[in-house]
Amino acid sequence: MKINITWMSVLALTFSNYLSAQISDAEKDSIYIHQFEELKEPVKVLHAEPLYIDLIRDLGARKGEKEWNLGMGLTDKLDFDSYEALVEYEWAPVNRLGLEVELPFTFYAPVRNAERDSLPSNRLNSIKLAAQWTFLVSEPAATSMAIGYINEFEMTDFESFGSPFISGNVYNPFLVVAKRWGNNFHSLIYTGPVIAQHYANNHWHTRYDVNTSLHYMISGTRNFIGFEFNKSFESADFDMTIRPQMRLEISQSLMIGIVAGIPVSKENERMSSFVRLIWEPGHVH
Repeated sequence: MKINITWMSVLALTFSNYLSAQISDAEKDSIYIHQFEELKEPVKVLHAEPLYIDLIRDLGARKGEKEWNLGMGLTDKLDFDSYEALVEYEWAPVNRLGLEVELPFTFYAPVRNAERDSLPSNRLNSIKLAAQWTFLVSEPAATSMAIGYINEFEMTDFESFGSPFISGNVYNPFLVVAKRWGNNFHSLIYTGPVIAQHYANNHWHTRYDVNTSLHYMISGTRNFIGFEFNKSFESADFDMTIRPQMRLEISQSLMIGIVAGIPVSKENERMSSFVRLIWEPGHVH
């Protein structure tokens, strides 16, 4: 009889642990989302942010949030390699408003038999200033919407740096619409015109960008895998690059994003890669 009681106890404990694990697996997404969205005010919907064309700040940003980004990338431009690097700081001075300062650099190296004299000059591309306002946060629909503006003061290359100091201006208003489908799937549209003005000849150049993304966020974490589709419309020309990507949470305040670039048409470039290191000081989610 004692043996039966012992086995019954073991079975009951095993079943209890199994049931507990099943409940944990089923609920950990909703628990994590609840902590992310309702730990503080105002309300905020959890969205997966694309890694290549990233947002100015989280949608529904809360006052005091801040983030540093370091990025490095490599693109095969057929006759030469293009190395990009960026330093970026973004913060939320008030609820729902994100601000950003970014310094993007590009360096070039020859490939095959290309002459170094034929390379573009290394440069600090621009001083990039941006703002983003989240005007809609809907918890029942798991949807957020924002408008924003990026202004880039284009710089001359290093060989002629300072003559002039600023060579042009880029104006980029944009709209962001993001929705979470259930607990794990995330979609986002980031779109707007990019209008470039070159001071030397007062030439204006316009294209229209439509960047869409789809991600699957791993249960109970900020890790995700997904795709960005970066599309550009310009006169009769259309370009698209598909960017498979993943984000890994190294610690509570540090993440790394890894991106590959696959151009649909290889007329201007081949494959590319990009890595983004994301540090959020004081992150508490």
